[in-house]
Amino acid sequence: MIKFNAANEIQDLQYFGEFGGVNPSISDSSTYTFLSAKTMFDTFEGNADGCYLYSRHSSPMNLYLAQALAKLENTETANVTSSGMGAITSVLMQVCKSGDHIIASRTIYGGTYAFLKNFFPTFNVDTTFVDINNFESIEKSITPTTKAIYCESVSNPLLEVADLRKLSDICKRNNLKLIVDNTFSPLSISPKLMGADIVIHSLTKFINGSSDTVGGVYCGTQEFINDTKNVNTGACMLLGPTMDSFRSASILKNLRTLHIRMKQHSYNAMYLAEKFEKDGLKVSYPGLKSHKNHELMKSMIHEEYGFGGLLTLDAGTTDKANELMELMQTENLGYLAVSLGFYKTLFSCSGSSTSSEIPEEERIEIGISDGLIRFSIGLDHDIERTYQKMKECIQKVGVFEQHTTSIL
Repeated sequence: MIKFNAANEIQDLQYFGEFGGVNPSISDSSTYTFLSAKTMFDTFEGNADGCYLYSRHSSPMNLYLAQALAKLENTETANVTSSGMGAITSVLMQVCKSGDHIIASRTIYGGTYAFLKNFFPTFNVDTTFVDINNFESIEKSITPTTKAIYCESVSNPLLEVADLRKLSDICKRNNLKLIVDNTFSPLSISPKLMGADIVIHSLTKFINGSSDTVGGVYCGTQEFINDTKNVNTGACMLLGPTMDSFRSASILKNLRTLHIRMKQHSYNAMYLAEKFEKDGLKVSYPGLKSHKNHELMKSMIHEEYGFGGLLTLDAGTTDKANELMELMQTENLGYLAVSLGFYKTLFSCSGSSTSSEIPEEERIEIGISDGLIRFSIGLDHDIERTYQKMKECIQKVGVFEQHTTSIL
């Protein structure tokens, strides 16, 4: 297990408002004035440090948030975007050009899968999807045109854990970039410390934590971030997924409590996972010793932040899953909704929602069953009460009986 103090470092960053406010002032401007034409020219050329030109290039609040997130992920710098997909697509389109090739985990967010599988080939960029911990398969998939390995530190929705150290070793030996989406495990896992080149987050999820803002970030070297913001060749600059300053301010405020929230998300998820497993339910959570990647994740995490706030429960069929989720929502145990990281528990049937872009036969092959429910466990104070009420719902819809029958 790893020890570090990124949470404290983030809190120690000081950004005062222009009148001494404890929160930095929000610059409510899309464009900025200059006292001389030369300064404007120098800013266009990237040679006027501290000057702002146009909010698609940068704005004070976006830079504040980016600097804090770079601290979080131990990188030189970062750049924020208007969505997680804005961050993912900007990075991939900067790293890969026509004729290039990517190796990606076969279990990733459905939107990322659709981009790599359906959209990128129209730009003559191909992707080979692999079991991300089958290193022999990964090595065999590398071609002269391969530019990167893309994975999620903890995958969506199967909660498979990528061995980032081994992937980094493969990338270094073959001059590839290791790009890691760390959305499911902020603070718990630090991909950069294990060799990742670029770390991505959907800020919409745990980092913001209040389900009121959409945003993304990619963290890396100063050189790479500059490349993505180049006015002539930068993917992010030219695609234009700019984050609004008010959204940046909101996320920066919420970021200050991330370390507290992640501990509670992880504690509650572990509690429920252990209870469900004892009840004989088909539950998956990396914190359980029965999880196939438990020891791997245990060797990667910062112990105080736990194994994360996501677990899955297989209800057997889509109908059972839907019935259970609707009942839990009626009982105020959470919301039938996509996304994650909210203070309330959120649950969705992955095969018909966030992974629906993946063809049915592929979903079945990789293990996304029709009845798989993804839970983003909330910040409930009395998690024992939550468990008892969830257990009642599970009994009412007959999931216990179904699992007992399948075992017999």
